[in-house]
Amino acid sequence: MIRPARFAFNEETAQNNFFQQKGDTGSVAEKALEEFDAFVQLLRGNDVDVIVVQDTPEPWTPDAVFPNNWFSSHISGELVLYPLFAENRRRERKPQVMELLRRKINHRKIIDLTHWEKEGEFLEGTGSMVFDRDKRIAYCCRSPRTSEKVLADFCAHMNYEAMVFDATDKDGKPIYHTNVMMAVGTQVAVICLESITDAKERQQVVTRLTATGKIIVDISLEQVAHFSGNMLEVKSRNGTPIMVMSASARKALTPDQERVITTFTRILSTDLRTIEINGGGSARCMLAEIFC
Repeated sequence: MIRPARFAFNEETAQNNFFQQKGDTGSVAEKALEEFDAFVQLLRGNDVDVIVVQDTPEPWTPDAVFPNNWFSSHISGELVLYPLFAENRRRERKPQVMELLRRKINHRKIIDLTHWEKEGEFLEGTGSMVFDRDKRIAYCCRSPRTSEKVLADFCAHMNYEAMVFDATDKDGKPIYHTNVMMAVGTQVAVICLESITDAKERQQVVTRLTATGKIIVDISLEQVAHFSGNMLEVKSRNGTPIMVMSASARKALTPDQERVITTFTRILSTDLRTIEINGGGSARCMLAEIFC
């Protein structure tokens, strides 16, 4: 997790992240820092191992709090670096974070896809892709931030299968990141099927999820707007599965949806309103999983 130094509304990402809204600029950075620290405290208090890196004021990286977009770590030993849509987000690949990843995580192979930025092709990590890591499937909705060319490159390197589809929000606009409308856990898949307007694509996704043994929790577009799709299953040090989400995401779940999720995992939720409103991302976006 990257502790923000100067979190703020990012004009560059707002071009196609329709979940962003400009908040009270005078207190945004301070409130975001409070939310971040409370989130880390909650995770550590529940025996989740968290590595925190302090962001630097310069160069200015308003979205540094969302590290999952520019790298992913894999249990097979790869560290993958991704091409980002917004130029000011590319500065997030700061030397101190890269050094930590190289030194402490000890990956055997680095797969660098950032060269695609020069061709205007992007794939924003586990924002663009939602992994079923056990089955090596990358679920992916098309968007200006998600190039099928780069996706194919990733899948070739990592021996993943791509499940690609179109997804739109409640206003009919393309959803910018798959992890806003979908989360795949060990046994549960949370997904907004309503957002996949093409019936054939929707059925293909349902068929793939059920064939891989996932129990589907179908959420609405209204729940997506409250970040109920933006959650991540993590494990505590003793192996307990925990589904992490924001307070707004949890509040939007129905009792039946929460019951299904808690059958297989514990839920941890925390207030992330400032980060959600100004950044257009939530709990899952703030967590970059580490495998070493």
